Amino acid sequence: MSGDKVYEPVPKAPGATGLKRRFPILQKKRGKALVVGLAILPLFGLLGLLALRNRHDGSGNGGASGTEGDLITDDTFFYGQSEPVYPSPSMTGTGAWADAYEKAIKFVDQLTIHEKASLASGVTSSTGTTGTLNGCSGNIAAIDRMNFTGLCLTDAGQGVRATDFVSGFPSGIHVGASWNKALTRSRAESMGLEFRVKGANIALGPVVGPLGRVVRGGRNWEGFSVDPYLCGSLAAQTVQGIQSQGVITSTKHFIGNEQESYRNPTAGDVQSVSANIDDKTMHELYLWPFQDAVYAGTGNIMCSYNRVNNSYGCANSKTQNGLLKTELGFQGAVTSDWGALHTGFAASLAGMDMVMPNSDLWGNELVKAVKNGSISEDRLNDMATRIIASWYQMKQDEGFPEPGIGIAPDLTKPHQIVDARNTSSRKILLDGAIEGHVLLKNINSALPLKQPKMLSIFGYSARSPDQWNYQSNTGVGAWTFGGESAYMGRDTIAGFAGVVDSDFTQIAPNGTLFSGGGSGSVTPASVSAPFDALTQRAYDDGTALMWDFYSPEPDVAGDSDACLVIVNAFASEGFDRPGIRDDFTDGLIRHVADRSMGRSPEHHGAHIRSPTRRGVGPSPRIAPLLRREPLGQAPVHGSEKRVGLRTPAIPGPS
Repeated sequence: MSGDKVYEPVPKAPGATGLKRRFPILQKKRGKALVVGLAILPLFGLLGLLALRNRHDGSGNGGASGTEGDLITDDTFFYGQSEPVYPSPSMTGTGAWADAYEKAIKFVDQLTIHEKASLASGVTSSTGTTGTLNGCSGNIAAIDRMNFTGLCLTDAGQGVRATDFVSGFPSGIHVGASWNKALTRSRAESMGLEFRVKGANIALGPVVGPLGRVVRGGRNWEGFSVDPYLCGSLAAQTVQGIQSQGVITSTKHFIGNEQESYRNPTAGDVQSVSANIDDKTMHELYLWPFQDAVYAGTGNIMCSYNRVNNSYGCANSKTQNGLLKTELGFQGAVTSDWGALHTGFAASLAGMDMVMPNSDLWGNELVKAVKNGSISEDRLNDMATRIIASWYQMKQDEGFPEPGIGIAPDLTKPHQIVDARNTSSRKILLDGAIEGHVLLKNINSALPLKQPKMLSIFGYSARSPDQWNYQSNTGVGAWTFGGESAYMGRDTIAGFAGVVDSDFTQIAPNGTLFSGGGSGSVTPASVSAPFDALTQRAYDDGTALMWDFYSPEPDVAGDSDACLVIVNAFASEGFDRPGIRDDFTDGLIRHVADRSMGRSPEHHGAHIRSPTRRGVGPSPRIAPLLRREPLGQAPVHGSEKRVGLRTPAIPGPS
């Protein structure tokens, strides 16, 4: 072709064949041996690729073909389909479970098939012995003739949610930064007592999944750490602390639940995201904290929305029957996340024992499945036994409050007040809030504050939200799901189940964060923002205060001894964060730092955020850099000297 480069022919060596002319190395014996070896290596490589191509569940599309352009179109190519593990192991009553197991066996033996199925199937509103409705997240109906008053399951890992007269405890990741097992245990005991007083049989926590693989993950703040050892250690303390109050813990979300995006099936027949995990990584990272929780005696495990190696978490026999009930010897019950059941009796065969909050696929359908032989009555018996054994294990048959007695379904209407708070929790709330703070830098010992004559305070996260109020009984609301500070509307919250592409907020501009958003949020009876604590301290010390919570470029008093810029990064269930920084916050910090002559601490408010943006974190004008996660309701004013250590890594400059 015109314009093509012309390649000169290779000169022919005396006695050389065409192949030898192209590869002169073959003219030597050593060269021939080398080429034979090189030829064998690709052969073995090809055989290896063929083996990988066929390492799937027989679906026929696990690998690529020439006609497909050598594209890998199925992720089973890498880790294979989640292997089947059947039958579901029955509870054995080993160790500390022996007495509860024997009682549960006798209890279940007296039940009808319909009653056994009712124990495994959630109902939207429970009617206990008094016939009153409650506002629990989920319920198991009572069996009056057996003196079983039913079960109330309610959120979550930072305290009792969506009800009145409760405390807001520090978040999991904030307590994780304290590295303090004794504090974690005390926090759990106090939370457990409040769950009990409110009539919550099962507390839907602690969270050990997500572990934190995705830095922008919406629920990372609910767990303790990205380190499986620390996460598992504090999870064990939490399980033991809550259950010491007779409340069952539901350790969640099992397993590989590392992102919120596409966590549920979406329109257009798109299935939930699949967490594809090899065996080594599964055991050394994701399973580790669950193991610690199981060994600590957790009575319940919540299976997750996502798929694991292409099989839904709540219908995955490998993870539930294999890893959890066989390898770890889990004796309690497996409960679905809310709406995570996508099949019928197959999920029970795969190891799930209870569906929440309700499902047309279970209940009477389980009864039909037993009668037509789809599942054995032995399997249904085991499901019921595991549920009742946990009830006996926590001694909930002995004077436990009526399920949901203190959780009204509509707080805007007159209702019985059940105050779950205890004065002994105040020190724990404060200690937990203090010890999770992390001092990232502290030039010239700028913190703690030393009775400044004048203090200037800036930033949207310094104050309390404009609104902290109940919503009517709609099932969703900003207060109910921790969205007051972030202006989260009901449409956004209602979209938790399937929203994957929306303009979610990067920060919470309407005030400080007491928790993240979603089912893990808190609704404390009283709250105290940083500005509230600073105002009280200023009054005691005679400090003059100047503040501006709204301006992106505020004026800075020239005689301020220190300037505080208090900002945050918002995260919530239902969506992953759009990024790890935002221009508004960075600009505010830079503006104040440039005008404060190196006297400007920065106080981050919520989640993993890059403080090392050029001109922000590394700036010599910013003397101290203090970080906290959602710390609950307690007031902290900056004079405390105890600080924690970071559990997730801080991203580098961008």
